[in-house]
Amino acid sequence: SRLGSEIRTLNQNPKRAPHAAMASRTLSFSSLASAFAPFPACSRPRHPPLRLLGLHLSSGHLLRASTLSTAAAPAPDADADADPYEGVDTVEHLLAPKPTSPVGVRMGRLMKMQRRADADGPAAGRGRWFPYLDAFRGAGGVEVTSQEVVDVLEPYILEPRRDRIRRAVQSRSYAVCLVVEGLTDFGNVSAAFRSADALGVQSVHVISCEDNKRYRDNRHVSMGAEKWLDIELWSSPAECFDALKKRGYRIACTSLGSDSVSVYDMDWSHPTAIVVGNETMGISDVALKLSDMHCSVPMKGMVDSFNVSVAAGILMHHAVYDRVSRLGQNGDLTPEENRILLAEFYLRHRESTATVIHEYAKRKANNLVAKL
Repeated sequence: SRLGSEIRTLNQNPKRAPHAAMASRTLSFSSLASAFAPFPACSRPRHPPLRLLGLHLSSGHLLRASTLSTAAAPAPDADADADPYEGVDTVEHLLAPKPTSPVGVRMGRLMKMQRRADADGPAAGRGRWFPYLDAFRGAGGVEVTSQEVVDVLEPYILEPRRDRIRRAVQSRSYAVCLVVEGLTDFGNVSAAFRSADALGVQSVHVISCEDNKRYRDNRHVSMGAEKWLDIELWSSPAECFDALKKRGYRIACTSLGSDSVSVYDMDWSHPTAIVVGNETMGISDVALKLSDMHCSVPMKGMVDSFNVSVAAGILMHHAVYDRVSRLGQNGDLTPEENRILLAEFYLRHRESTATVIHEYAKRKANNLVAKL
């Protein structure tokens, strides 16, 4: 009724006619938002109808466009200490520090399967680094294996989508990872994410800068690539590099110093973390001192540096090219690791997929109880 009355007002006021198209669009959204106000809490739809339009309703009838789904729906019996960012779906919020987290908490909030401890890496005799365990923690603490996740979720994913996910997983590698330190232009971060996804670099690390307010949402640059990457957040270079070294990586910071090695002379079959720095100041002195080596892309023109996102793309592209020439391919996951990462990607496919697995975990628990 509100929409109808406002449209009649437009018709009665010819002066507003040139703006009628824009006004009707705005009015339709606001009226649709207010239309859901009468629902009491107990009867409000679990998934608001506007979700089908790519929109979300929140308290106060604020309407915002949905950028991407970065977190699966929580289990029906989610713990009280659940992630405060569960359901937040913008890259901007993804990189913002948790309000309740102590300094040092840096695990990416997109990751679903259980994670391996840093100490359980090459230093512990395990070999090369792979971050996931073959377990998903379902409702009630019931563990679900990667094979169970794949078997349960495949009927919920269209075959063309399944094939594309499988091809992406087969090309993934953890042998090279990207570290971005103190970037203040989120457009550069987003572009680096997009390049990492396109080249099969699965692991990305973000070392925060002091001016987090300058981050801004640029999903149109990243094209949603961050949904499929393992993104870890760190508060300092020392914290990040310590964890990466435990995982068996050498730290290669980009620098134009006299001690820099050309990226074309490096052996990229060795696990390597590529570090790129701030748009203005470059990599911090602390990071340079803590790194294992300095590297650079030879410059042939009058300028002496690339845009930081371009430099990251060139470095990752050459690393992948070098690995293919030496090893025959970039993707190097074992069959078990491939299955675990496939399960991880299935869990990230939609918000509803984790809910399906939580329900499966409940049935699994009930079956175990019944057998006992």
